[in-house]
Amino acid sequence: MKTFWIKLLVISVLLNFIACKKDTLEPTDNTTNTTNSPNEAANSWVYDQMKEWYLWADLLPEKAKTDLTLVTGKDGENDIKKYYFYSLLNDYPNTDRFSWINENITDLTNSLGGVSTSFGFTRTAVYLDNTQTTVGFFVSYVILNSPAEKAGMKRGDIILTINGTQIDKNNYATLLASTETATFGLGELKNGAFVSSGKTLQATKAVVQNDPVHFWKVIEKGDKKIGYLVYTQFISEYDAKLKTIFGEFKAQGVNELILDLRLNGGGYISSADLISSLIVKNLNTNNIIHQDEWNANITKKYTSYSTPTKFSNQANNLGTLNRLFVLTSNGTASASELVINSLRPYMDVIIIGDHTYGKNVGSITIKDASKPVRWSWGLQPIVLRTKNSKGESDYGTKDGFTPNYLVKDNIYPYKPWGDESEPLFKKALEVITGVTIPAEVTVNARRSTRELNSQVLELHESDNPDLKLKDMFVSFPK
Repeated sequence: MKTFWIKLLVISVLLNFIACKKDTLEPTDNTTNTTNSPNEAANSWVYDQMKEWYLWADLLPEKAKTDLTLVTGKDGENDIKKYYFYSLLNDYPNTDRFSWINENITDLTNSLGGVSTSFGFTRTAVYLDNTQTTVGFFVSYVILNSPAEKAGMKRGDIILTINGTQIDKNNYATLLASTETATFGLGELKNGAFVSSGKTLQATKAVVQNDPVHFWKVIEKGDKKIGYLVYTQFISEYDAKLKTIFGEFKAQGVNELILDLRLNGGGYISSADLISSLIVKNLNTNNIIHQDEWNANITKKYTSYSTPTKFSNQANNLGTLNRLFVLTSNGTASASELVINSLRPYMDVIIIGDHTYGKNVGSITIKDASKPVRWSWGLQPIVLRTKNSKGESDYGTKDGFTPNYLVKDNIYPYKPWGDESEPLFKKALEVITGVTIPAEVTVNARRSTRELNSQVLELHESDNPDLKLKDMFVSFPK
């Protein structure tokens, strides 16, 4: 049997898995071409794939009872009465709020790998005034080597205008999408209000590869050597870099770890399993990380898919951690949640921040395998559910994991990564050391941040919609 590498992209959303499964796996294609409708052949193919792989395949209606004349689908579309793919989903968008389709398989696979055409930054959009008219973009993340970073943009910047246009409630969702080159008008906090600083940055969209191993450092506090890692997406191409960082942590004697997953919507399950193996206390390759539940058809045909995934032998495993601190947001999803759930049976996992997204299921990428290719659709249906070594998988609701310490990430502008007054990081340090850290540390002792309790319109949103994924997924062997 050929090795089947399961990858989990946790999203979001994106779910990718560790290389642990064996069996030859290819999408079946029993589609009968018809000429009754321009959509019927593609929809018939979509149905056959869903009947084979979909986690809730037993709940699908008979193909003859579906409307094969519907438009096949649209990425992120919610109108199940109009689009065939979404009409098949189980109780969409409630029970299955995760399966999706993209009209271009290349765009789909690129997004799962963190590749996009974008400026390369993530922002939170918040109303700045009581009338809820003016909006500010607070930059939370800038991709390394992206056009935004090269232009000088950084976490903590405030964007008030784009190409001279004030951001407001009517245009905040469209200004970035409608321009290839943008001049960003920056703001500052002055006398309690966010006003123009007179500074601008200019950038042009380009193909960007997200480097998810974004920031790390070691902080010494008494007898505590605290490793801090900002990890934004589970992408297997960066596994070697991840191992290297943990090697540095181990060499420096790290005995506490803060894993910042607040911007991590998912990724390869293989990378989630790798980081679990680097973190777990008393690493034992006979111990189970997680087990995957597939539909009855797949479980019968490919028995090894339900074989539990076990920890891998990692030379840079930290070894002696008694606990793990995870920083979270509502966008912490799928593969990120898999790490939390997988490690809980073996060590204390302390969650600081907000409720996580709530995604305990994973998907696969399916494309037309015929020669020549008949259509460019890419399907990303949910095909499995994960549970940990104790059989636990109870976080798959919209409440996700409940934090041990609920800390709102609503102090703007955002503090730099590793700043000890940054709210979530600050709380983790306080729990670790038992010492209270001042709410803010500035040179002139004046407040340079402001808490905003007004409505958040977009939380940690990429400037490219294709990177909104919160998913875990399996890929077919090459």
